[in-house]
Amino acid sequence: MLFLVNLINFLGFYMASTMAKDSNDQLMTLSKLRMFVDELQDMPRIKGYDVINGVHVPKSLKIGMYHKKWKFHRDLPASQVFAYGTSRHTATVPGPTIEAVHGVDSYITWQNHLPSKHILPWDPTIPTATTSFKMGIPTVVHLHGGIDEPQSDGHSEAWFTENFKHHGPKWTLKKYHYHNYQHPGTMWYHDHAMGLTRINILAGLMGAYVVQQPNVEGPLGLIYGEEYDRPLVVFDRGFSSDGSIYMNSTGNNPSIHPQWQPEYFGDAIIVNGKAWPYMNVKRRKYRFRIINASNARFFKFFFTNNMTFVHMASDSAYHETPVELHDLLLAPSEIADVIVDFSKSKSNSAILANDAAYPYPSGDPVNEENSKVMKFIINPNQEVQTGHIPQKLITYTPPEISQASNTRYIAFYEYASDIDEPTHLYINGKSFEAPVTEMPRVGTSEIWNIINLTEDNHPLHIHLGLFVVLEQIELVNIEEFKACMMKLNDAIKCKIDKYSHGKRTKVVLHEKGWKNVYKMMPGYVTKIFVKFSFIHSNESYPFDATAEPGYVYHCHILDHEDNVMMRPLKFVN
Repeated sequence: MLFLVNLINFLGFYMASTMAKDSNDQLMTLSKLRMFVDELQDMPRIKGYDVINGVHVPKSLKIGMYHKKWKFHRDLPASQVFAYGTSRHTATVPGPTIEAVHGVDSYITWQNHLPSKHILPWDPTIPTATTSFKMGIPTVVHLHGGIDEPQSDGHSEAWFTENFKHHGPKWTLKKYHYHNYQHPGTMWYHDHAMGLTRINILAGLMGAYVVQQPNVEGPLGLIYGEEYDRPLVVFDRGFSSDGSIYMNSTGNNPSIHPQWQPEYFGDAIIVNGKAWPYMNVKRRKYRFRIINASNARFFKFFFTNNMTFVHMASDSAYHETPVELHDLLLAPSEIADVIVDFSKSKSNSAILANDAAYPYPSGDPVNEENSKVMKFIINPNQEVQTGHIPQKLITYTPPEISQASNTRYIAFYEYASDIDEPTHLYINGKSFEAPVTEMPRVGTSEIWNIINLTEDNHPLHIHLGLFVVLEQIELVNIEEFKACMMKLNDAIKCKIDKYSHGKRTKVVLHEKGWKNVYKMMPGYVTKIFVKFSFIHSNESYPFDATAEPGYVYHCHILDHEDNVMMRPLKFVN
């Protein structure tokens, strides 16, 4: 029945969204565009709190989603985008950076002002949030890394259309409540609508969110302030010759999925809304909060002049000590909080480059366009340094393995057609609609063994939970094990211990702390310790985590998530 409803809507929504593109559905040759001609933007900053008599107090915000034109490059025609902002005029891609303070509540009413027709093609044959023709584009906002009540988590089925006229079966609230009671760090907000996440984010619906805790971070003497502390939201896009965002309108299995393809890649690398921008910097330290907001592209960042990154936090949590790196691998949705000291550069410019194959790890090598990210133009004059890199950062309670209340096996599957093209991806061999199977108790910790039976590296994201990666072990005789798993879908019955004794891959030092996303290597079992409580405090959540609509966990390659590498996560007392 759902398929028939989607198909009827498809005749209007899909055709309307692609008709205008068909005449100009040609991927532009990006070599025509000069790199490093647009200056890096610092996105507008919005405070999620007020200050009264020197005290931080809660604040309510209204942030809309708007259809507008956006210039990604000096020589590229303006593109149609969907953008977050307090008005259509001020809306940006990415959206404004929301600054919150630990322990001070922020309330946000996310307002959908999007048109009835999408600017990108969509696919009715995958489970999708749909409305009747011309009734609006479904959206919902998830604060990635947020520790908040289920009603404010941005559940995929809690979508809504313009003025909340229509909404999904899990929708409950107009105004979201962000407690900001978690540890300090960098997060990002983005669309999370069922089956539309990949195209709504591709259209521009994402932005940075930073929780600050002055009494904890202040004594560290870190770099702060708008000039020297900059979020960098990085993603890839392709463009048609008319400037519109390019997305395939034909799937890899068109007789099964007319539009869906397993990964989206574009050769233009966008940073804070500009393709291959430049940034003028002084010879001093800068802090960059790097967010990989791509659909499917991994980035392996490095500097062409051999400068290093000092890695301070992974995803939303600080390390105990800083880690110096020459290169930095980020999967889609991962965050790296780093310091770069330009006073150490021997040259007056540095290019931030990329060397990650796509799909990662065994896909195509980078080319001239997608191997460049942005350029830093370094002032030759020396600067007086302010802000330093402390030897110690923040210590959180380490994982207590003996305290794990349960052990789970979570298997990743990819299914293919007769022509060996992917058709869909499942977790534990189950659709999203299948009854919930993961029901942890609030306040407990668990061991999850993630079994990746596919050829792709899948970044796993668990809503509400934080986890530490314990080990990664290669599977031997994987085809034999996979055949059993495809039949029984039971790691114990398939004798996983018989197969999980191959090469052990060490967790790199800067990823040994608490994370909310991690790269699950193909052909490996990755063991993680998942904590469903705060890492900075023994206090209980200030909300009922068992309430509806619950949470989810999923692969954060958006094309996989939409079809449908995602499962419900429901907490019990």
